[in-house]
Amino acid sequence: MQYTASLVQLDIDAEVDERRKQALQNGIPVADDETLQYLLVTLALCKPKKILEIGTAVGLSGVAMLQACPTARLTTIELEEDRYVQAKENFAYFGVEHRVNAHLGDAGEILAMMDGEFDFVFLDGPKAQYEKYLFDLKRLMKKDSVLFADDVLLYGWVSGEEPTPQKRHSIVDKIRSYLETVTKDKDFITSVVNVGDGVAVSVYKGKEKEV
Repeated sequence: MQYTASLVQLDIDAEVDERRKQALQNGIPVADDETLQYLLVTLALCKPKKILEIGTAVGLSGVAMLQACPTARLTTIELEEDRYVQAKENFAYFGVEHRVNAHLGDAGEILAMMDGEFDFVFLDGPKAQYEKYLFDLKRLMKKDSVLFADDVLLYGWVSGEEPTPQKRHSIVDKIRSYLETVTKDKDFITSVVNVGDGVAVSVYKGKEKEV
């Protein structure tokens, strides 16, 4: 049985939920209820200490993740300055700013300059860039860490359940290419789940040893 998003009971702070609803009304792309709940369930299983997020938006998914993981720290990247500023305000309002390292800029450029190891990655930035990010994400992930990529079915266009609008063929092709790459990569074990707008959850097994 597949439950509809209306039946999902989000396990988040009521004020965070209210701000998410306001953001959606303002056209800001925040994770839908079904996806966010699945993200929180995955976090509860993984219990990460260092989370990397691509696509901060206004910081509300980041706040929810930090509230769910009270000992974790978040590194997050956002391209648009107005959203970055709102995210910083939300991090401060909910009292988690001391646990956040927020970057403003192009994720591809910032990831290439980063080092360290993360045990959870929430990939929710520009969908057409997912495959481009994968090389650096692998480099930044520790063994058994989880890569949670959102919106990988994109309104059913990627799976072919719905016809792809002419103007969207390019982004659909790029998402399909990401899914093909990550599912065939022997360093990952991946499952694509029809939750929300589709998520791909990949566990990093570590680099395959050469024989």
